[in-house]
Amino acid sequence: MSFAQVHSCTVWGLKAPAVTVEVHLANGLPQFALVGLADTEVREARERVRSAILNSGLVFPSNKRIIVNLAPADLPKDSGRFDLPIAIGILAASEQIDGQALQHYVFAGELSLSGELRPVRAALAMLLAGRQHLPDLAWVLPAQSAEEAAVLQDARVYQASHLRDVVQALAPAGSAPLQLQAAGWCKQHGLASPTEAASAQGPDLQDVRGQAGPKRALEIAAAGGHSLLMRGPPGSGKSMLAQRMLGLLPAMAPHEALESAAVLSLAGQFQPAMWGKRPYRQPHHSATMAALVGGGAPPRPGEISLAHHGLLFLDELPEFPKMALEALREPLENGRISLSRAKHQAEFPAQFQWIAAMNPCPCGYFGASQATCGCAPDQITRYRARLSGPLLDRIDMQVQVAALSPQELMHAPSGESSAVVQARCQQARERALDRRGVSNHRLSAAQLQALCIDDNAQRYVQQQASQYAWSARTIHRVLRLAQTIADLAQSDQIGLSHAMQAAFFKMPTQA
Repeated sequence: MSFAQVHSCTVWGLKAPAVTVEVHLANGLPQFALVGLADTEVREARERVRSAILNSGLVFPSNKRIIVNLAPADLPKDSGRFDLPIAIGILAASEQIDGQALQHYVFAGELSLSGELRPVRAALAMLLAGRQHLPDLAWVLPAQSAEEAAVLQDARVYQASHLRDVVQALAPAGSAPLQLQAAGWCKQHGLASPTEAASAQGPDLQDVRGQAGPKRALEIAAAGGHSLLMRGPPGSGKSMLAQRMLGLLPAMAPHEALESAAVLSLAGQFQPAMWGKRPYRQPHHSATMAALVGGGAPPRPGEISLAHHGLLFLDELPEFPKMALEALREPLENGRISLSRAKHQAEFPAQFQWIAAMNPCPCGYFGASQATCGCAPDQITRYRARLSGPLLDRIDMQVQVAALSPQELMHAPSGESSAVVQARCQQARERALDRRGVSNHRLSAAQLQALCIDDNAQRYVQQQASQYAWSARTIHRVLRLAQTIADLAQSDQIGLSHAMQAAFFKMPTQA
């Protein structure tokens, strides 16, 4: 009888629980059994592993009873990431490679029938979380997955293209060591730092003619991380403005770039060239609730998590399913989403910059000066009722985007470039971080109590709150907006003009 143990990992949400692949070869009727709560994709590894070993010129112990256990037994396992550790375990148990050397490595990779290694999903997320359980071990991954995981500067990642490469490196007299992905891989391959990647992202704000009010709203939103809803008739420039928001956002901090890359890796959408660039997500209004907030088994991140530290743009907001929109309430407050299942729970980050756009009525021309609205009052009421009061209360800013006349469109000034506005947003964000350690939209209730606000501004906010029956959440959001406006003005305290402008953008119908 022979026995071998191989270290590996599975992925559940953003966690990577350690999995021990145990292989037992015994005399008896030939059998290849795979146990340990394995998914269909994992159970199919039996045929892939058998063919890969034989086509690699190695010996498959077909005359033995092979038992493969994936421990712990109560943890679900999915995908083909266990092909390589199962194959290595069988070869170690049959004494074709050194079993003692396996204790220094973590293996993950899918095998083709010819023995070639194929990339696995969530390599970066797996390595980032898996190092907490297996801190002193090196990782052996397929070449493409190793490139993704090596974004981590201190990662010890070995890459292999074929099963034979791993076997030769682990043989007692191995003469072909695996290639180590060196630290600083991003710089060696010409990838930008987060600060460098932030410049000139997306189209330029200078392309937008006129629209001084919406441009100012974009600047405030970018500087403080605030959510923004734009209302206006078709063709007024709402989508054009939203697409230029990405170029106004401050540069990502290194930890933000890593968190964003890990979530994209979990969905299989991360590319090393995307390192340091804020993600931009624009799902269609037919997206389901699971597509927006995440779901499935095992749980996968939704659009709000894929936009983590980036921009989520929901165009035609009332056309989204109501249940999907209502599911955004908690993530907008908490910056995360928890998906609970019968046996397990997964939590994903969701600190995204939310920009939304909508028409004022079903036909889109209610209140427009250049077209006539043909909607009945009850149609307009039903259309606007698709957005609930609690959801609107969680939106920091609302702005009207009016359609420009042909003369304004041809002769209106283009305004400042994205680079100029982005520099102001960067300075305002840095002021907020130096003061409280968080951006203004994340200020807690206790931190809001410590804001430096003059007496006139304080009286104005209190008067507005009493007159229009503002909720506590509305008051807090107005104060956060006022702090961002003061930071853009490089003011050490919130003045009356800052508070008035914040109230106008938060509750435009009451200003």
